[in-house]
Amino acid sequence: MLRDPILRSLIVFLCLPMVAMGQMRDYTTKDKKAIKLYEEGSAAMHRREWRSAEAQLAKAAAFDERFVEPRFALAELCDMQDRDTEAMKWYREAIALAPKFFPSAYLHLADIEFRNQELEAAEMHYRTYLELEQEPMRRARAQLGIQNCAFVAQALKSPVPFEPMNLGPGVNSANGEYYPCLTADDATLLFTRDLPDERSPWGHQEDFYVSRRGEDRSWSDAVPVTEVITAGNEGAGTLSPDGRFIIFTACAGLDGDYGGGRQGMGSCDLFISRRMGGRWSKPENLGPPVNSRNWESQPSLGSDGRTLYFVRGQQAADGIKSMDIFMSRLGPDGAFSAPERLPASVNTLYQEESVQIHPDGRTLYFSSNGHPGFGGLDIYVSRMQEDGTWGQALNLGWPINSGSDENSLQVNAEGNIAYFASDRKGGYGDLDLYSFELYAEARPTPVGHIRGRVTDRSTGGPLEADVELFDVATGALATAAYSDPVSGEFLVCLPKGRKYALNASSTGYLFYSETYDLSAATLAGPVELDVPLEPLTSGHSIALRNIFFPTASHELLPESNAELDKLQTLLELNPSVRVELSGHTDDVGSEDDNLALSEARARAVRDHLVANGIDPARIEARGYGETKPVAPNTNEEGRALNRRTEVTVL
Repeated sequence: MLRDPILRSLIVFLCLPMVAMGQMRDYTTKDKKAIKLYEEGSAAMHRREWRSAEAQLAKAAAFDERFVEPRFALAELCDMQDRDTEAMKWYREAIALAPKFFPSAYLHLADIEFRNQELEAAEMHYRTYLELEQEPMRRARAQLGIQNCAFVAQALKSPVPFEPMNLGPGVNSANGEYYPCLTADDATLLFTRDLPDERSPWGHQEDFYVSRRGEDRSWSDAVPVTEVITAGNEGAGTLSPDGRFIIFTACAGLDGDYGGGRQGMGSCDLFISRRMGGRWSKPENLGPPVNSRNWESQPSLGSDGRTLYFVRGQQAADGIKSMDIFMSRLGPDGAFSAPERLPASVNTLYQEESVQIHPDGRTLYFSSNGHPGFGGLDIYVSRMQEDGTWGQALNLGWPINSGSDENSLQVNAEGNIAYFASDRKGGYGDLDLYSFELYAEARPTPVGHIRGRVTDRSTGGPLEADVELFDVATGALATAAYSDPVSGEFLVCLPKGRKYALNASSTGYLFYSETYDLSAATLAGPVELDVPLEPLTSGHSIALRNIFFPTASHELLPESNAELDKLQTLLELNPSVRVELSGHTDDVGSEDDNLALSEARARAVRDHLVANGIDPARIEARGYGETKPVAPNTNEEGRALNRRTEVTVL
């Protein structure tokens, strides 16, 4: 669908002379004066002299009340100037005089009627167009128009709850603010601000600003992100859940310069930067295959830190920029995979943009003008199905969506509050950022978060570590993050309702292992934890909290695989290290039975490692039964801590 009304009108108007000009007998009038006025108006139209064109065309139409061509031209001229009432008048006159003269007129008239909510007339004219024309793209547009008429008629009868609240003067200004992005704790807001800039060839440029939520829940005065990032024209950023990685869009100026010494591949590329302490690293181009000679923008990083959604635009031969949503995954080698275009349940023949993958990893919000809706860009939600496919897009409804363009939607981790940009009345200037409570049917799965700090147990100093959490039930990696090398802090978010196994690892240290249960639906606030890592030196040990056995059995359960892989990797990366694997039990049952069970479990772990290539001489397996408790055996919590497998460096 053409978005530029001037471009659309010129394309349509240029079609008329091909039909009517050049041979006088082809005109729908024989009046030479009327023809002369029409041709003068046509020439003015080509020169974009709109006032002169309208005057001459109106005179031509007045000279002969059955002269069709100037009426079509006047309809297009009024249409491009948003003079809908006059445009509909001229279209209807022309169609009444010559119903089959210019079939596309029915399509243009229907579009105007639709946006003015004359739904019955619009549907009738869309259907008439389909009877007259066979061009595939325009037919698809008419068919979508019919669907839009039915959708709007129903949506207006069933409004959804919607009470937007301006985020206030700390965030919004007289300039435009848009593309909000939140950290998982809902405490830091990153957004794009459009600023006047005399140095820019366009007279303005986009930069990042950040605001933080205070104890009273209000947003602080926004400040620009450091000059390392705001070195050129940047916007549409996405943060990792902890706010320590940003992927953003940077675009080249007319001279091809991306600013800040950046090198690009297309007109707009995606770049990445990492915050260490209070400083951002120099942004790096993500490179191929994510970036290309096309236009890449509007990224959204999944909460796993490894799945990237973004918008890719391609310039078509007819001047329309085709924009679709793509997805790429970060592999174990640190490289992104070849981007995959999302299916037709999300992408359409038209325009998709402003994508957000919610932290639950399964709920996708985006804007489109290609699904049934109100005609412009509407906001939709699609959900990942159990088989990994994407469900059909759901329009968020009226009045969240309207006849205007809606985009920039972000939904917080809890899933109950949405943020978006709007130029509605009562704001502080241009586009402002607003929030509203999202109604239940459009919400994602609520997401909780785990906040922690990784330290050296011996010194207490902060450590940079790779923190991974696996879904205990499936063994799949649920999310990952790197702790800050300056503070040791990390934050990860996870869908509630499941159990997770945490592993934190750093070079020169034993990894840390723990299990967390987020299955309580009413879990409030983040899980806070300290993650002390033991140096990889003789005498230091760790408990493998994510090694699982059935009750009274030494058979390893599949849920243990992630932890076993971690232990194997540790031994492979440190080939000179020898370890003891020790099994421990609670005091339920006889001492002899508990000793035998603990020995069998330690041997089971050793056998698994040896079967996967670890030298058996490097691993001792011993069972201690109930003789080395780490907690009282007086309750289930203490007994669970005592049932463990440990690794000790020899």
